[in-house]
Amino acid sequence: MEKDLAKIIGRGTWIDKVCEKIVEREDRLKRNKEILRVESGIGASGIPHIGSLSDAIRAYGVKLGLENIGYRSELIAFSDDMDGLRKVPAGLPKDLSKFIGTPVSMIPDPFKCHNSYGEHMSSLLKDALDKCNIEYKFQSGTEAYKRGLLNKQAKILLEKADLIGRKIAEMLGQKKFERALPYFPLCNKCNRIYVAEAYEYLDEGKIRYKCKGAEIAGKWVDGCSYEGEASITDGQGKLSWKVEFAARWSALDIRFEAYGKDIADSVKVNDWVSDYVLNFPHPYHVKYEMFLDKSGKKISKSLGNVFTPQTWFRYGSPQSLLLLMFKRVAGSRNISIDDIPSYMDEYDLLEDIYFGKVKIENPSKLMKLKGLYEYVNLLKPKGKPSTHVPYKMLVQLASIAPKKKRLEYILNRLYSYKMIQETSQDLIQRIELASNWADDFKTVEKRKLILKDNEKRAIKELAEIIVKVDDAEKIQEKIFEVARKNELDPPILFKLIYQILIGSDRGPRLGRYIVDIGREDVARLLLEQL
Repeated sequence: MEKDLAKIIGRGTWIDKVCEKIVEREDRLKRNKEILRVESGIGASGIPHIGSLSDAIRAYGVKLGLENIGYRSELIAFSDDMDGLRKVPAGLPKDLSKFIGTPVSMIPDPFKCHNSYGEHMSSLLKDALDKCNIEYKFQSGTEAYKRGLLNKQAKILLEKADLIGRKIAEMLGQKKFERALPYFPLCNKCNRIYVAEAYEYLDEGKIRYKCKGAEIAGKWVDGCSYEGEASITDGQGKLSWKVEFAARWSALDIRFEAYGKDIADSVKVNDWVSDYVLNFPHPYHVKYEMFLDKSGKKISKSLGNVFTPQTWFRYGSPQSLLLLMFKRVAGSRNISIDDIPSYMDEYDLLEDIYFGKVKIENPSKLMKLKGLYEYVNLLKPKGKPSTHVPYKMLVQLASIAPKKKRLEYILNRLYSYKMIQETSQDLIQRIELASNWADDFKTVEKRKLILKDNEKRAIKELAEIIVKVDDAEKIQEKIFEVARKNELDPPILFKLIYQILIGSDRGPRLGRYIVDIGREDVARLLLEQL
């Protein structure tokens, strides 16, 4: 047992393992470890979704893990707002199509509350990070180019453009950069990026280009045929993605960055560029897979299946979202709004395990789960557990409560069921979240249980009795009678009913609760399990 625990690194999570590997690698490279900086890219071309946020949150977990073992660390959130608009995301005004190819930091905000489209989109992601109490240093890509943050790296990359072009062709089979520089100038005439091709680098820090047109998001966009020069030192363009990561890593001294498998080819090239052209050992990486919707499609701001952090926060707590992100990093996951209630309840279970209210016999598993709880709470765990009420139960109560006195009604019921002994801010927030769910979806998605034959008979018989009996105490007595009649221990039948009604193994006194939420509704829920 002690031997198993000895194998566990740090708090036993994937975060701790990554941090150990980062430090081991830095030691092999003999680099200064005064600060181990981590980075996350923030896309600004569309409405940020859960997948966009995951990159930054997981990077922050690594930052916390590094600090936990004694190193200074910092998260850089780099917004690629110099990126050109490739397509109009679903749900946004169609007339934005006139800005295809324009850097998003130069497009007016369609919502008219920020200085630009790009600033608006970045603000949504920053808002989500702030709600999760993530500490980060924000860096706008547009401002980075204007301030010359990447000037030194850009100069080297353009001087070695021939070498880089040949290597990209060798590694990926893409011939484009054998004829064009890995740099996208901003056309001085039509103010678009991507459509102008840079073909010559001049020693004085300028490039020559022609606005020839380009394929953007699968569609050809004509250029304006303008020919001119652009300075690479004052924000008149940006580096190609095939080299820009490497430039950022070098300029910002980045030691860790995760990436999604959809940009694996770009990262592969950038690693080589960083190592052999910029002479900066590329950061330690973790590759993760995408969040998918229930149909198996990648969640995307352009496809219209976008699932935003703001949507999550309407129904779920920041901790439940952090649990989704920190639970594991490998493998793709199908995720939808319907999963929020289960993550709310899973966080409660994790907290009960942490404080010893739920026993885990395996010491290795216990340590890992406690470590996960600590990371979900950003290594600042609470001093005592919150009062836990199953989310599904709160949704049911919110559905029947008078809206004007909903909070008072639900709290009174919880006191009468002896589910709570005091009111806390956490509980009030949870009631508000569950009330939002009740208003928008009415019920929580049902979970199908595997029932034995005698359990099925007991559930069916009980459903028939509930419709006929309207007294709470008699219903309570009938549950015991039905259990014994069908050769079931009463606690087993009670547990089954709780799982069907509120998704938990325990709950309120059932007779009173069944009458409160409606006998016909309860009978229907029981029969649906059959």
